[in-house]
Amino acid sequence: MLPNLRKALVSGIQRYNSRLFSASQTSARKGLVLGVYEKDKDDDNNSVFLTDAAAAFDRSVSGKLREVLSVSGPPLKKGKSRIFYGLHQDFPSVAVVGLGQKGAGVCGKEHWDTSKENIRAAVAAGCRQLQDLELPHVEVDPCGDSQSAAEGAVLGLFEYDELKSKKKPRVAPQLYGSGDDEEAWQKGVLYGEGQNLARRLMEAPANHVTPTVFADTIEQKLSPFSDKVTVHKRAKSWIESEQMGAFLSVSKGSEEPPVFLELHYSGSPDSTQAPLVLVGKGVTFDSGGISIKPSSGMDAMRADMGGAATVCSAIVTAAALKLPINILALTPLCENMPSGKATKPGDVVKAKNGKSIQVDNTDAEGRLILADALCYAHNFNPRAIVNAATLTGAMDVALGSAATGVFTNSDWLWEQLHKASVITGDRVWRMPLFQHYTRQVTESALADLNNVGKYSRSGGACTAAAFLREFVTASHWAHLDIAGVMSNKDEVPYLRKGMSGRPTRTLVEFAAALASES
Repeated sequence: MLPNLRKALVSGIQRYNSRLFSASQTSARKGLVLGVYEKDKDDDNNSVFLTDAAAAFDRSVSGKLREVLSVSGPPLKKGKSRIFYGLHQDFPSVAVVGLGQKGAGVCGKEHWDTSKENIRAAVAAGCRQLQDLELPHVEVDPCGDSQSAAEGAVLGLFEYDELKSKKKPRVAPQLYGSGDDEEAWQKGVLYGEGQNLARRLMEAPANHVTPTVFADTIEQKLSPFSDKVTVHKRAKSWIESEQMGAFLSVSKGSEEPPVFLELHYSGSPDSTQAPLVLVGKGVTFDSGGISIKPSSGMDAMRADMGGAATVCSAIVTAAALKLPINILALTPLCENMPSGKATKPGDVVKAKNGKSIQVDNTDAEGRLILADALCYAHNFNPRAIVNAATLTGAMDVALGSAATGVFTNSDWLWEQLHKASVITGDRVWRMPLFQHYTRQVTESALADLNNVGKYSRSGGACTAAAFLREFVTASHWAHLDIAGVMSNKDEVPYLRKGMSGRPTRTLVEFAAALASES
């Protein structure tokens, strides 16, 4: 196309778009997100490579979409987007997003499905651009995988602004078109909403989400499924009767009473089916106790209940999906605060299984509350036990935010978790459970165990996992240390900055796979 003709066409489109955009301010407006693929390097054809939905849209506007894409700049790269106005009377604003190579599939090096991740990231980018235009209604191209498209839309639009006067425009994304994609789209919406529930709980200030408020919130979320879900909010007197001395030792310093939240989801038609047990660390604020943390960054410890948030959100999602499986979620909830009643470094406490623990660092409190919860989990003859916890800064040092660290005594359980994470893109990575680490926590001067390894910071995530293993007799157990994936800066493009809610979707996908197997 000649340069002058190109300039004239672009200028005309911009003038038309501006008039249409201004006129549409007073009427209900809709946006549309459409996908475009990168061409193969060996492809000499200069035509734009559209998704099926985008190609159908282009036919409906007599080829205008291809035309404006060809004159608006170089081909769209993965994750990039452009907005066009005035192409269609029903959609005054159209965001076109780059999906990368079509059919990229599972990448053995990255340990995820690249196509699914590209779709999530691209759709999130397009939806955010339309949200910035304050469009109340956005429809989304399924991009060949409507579940991933839905996840990208729902996750990408979320922002915690509940306590702000000025809020982001609320957008309810919907599937563009209809047909066989609708069921997968709705599944993706539930996956995304599940992770957003965990994000909301983790992001909220600690004075807004106390142990009691956390338990009440989850009970409310599960109320629509009361025919399948039983909720027990165990009080301090019950915790004492269960001889959970390790859990109680952490809660002693706070004025907020501890709560042991127990959720039973009975989704299997076989009531005798052994349940999957999920255990989550629920420290709603962690000051470090007497071993107090530095003040810088301590505000982020409102999210130290990330393990509880993810496992509870996973069971809410499983109930919404009506998964045919029995799941039990156990979350010990408390604050870790310094006071005259708080546990002191060097104190010895006794866990539910009778083992004594020397507490040399009160800031290593997550493993204490999990110890009692893991002992209690064995009462239910579990099919498998999976616990999640923002447990150690050492995990963040080891893997950063790339993946959740998994310590497990079961090759089968590892394979199931890894397989689920490849699908969700929320990756896991196996870490060692050597006896080398066990010896570091079992050689204690005053008790059976010490809550910190004798070599202090060395292998901190591994010694923490070794400590937890002392309270597990089940053949299939996995500990997920999610400290490194607790928050997001810009690493995951379809999540805004803030608490991440990871790995909720991986836990749901894992449960769904077990349900299909059973």
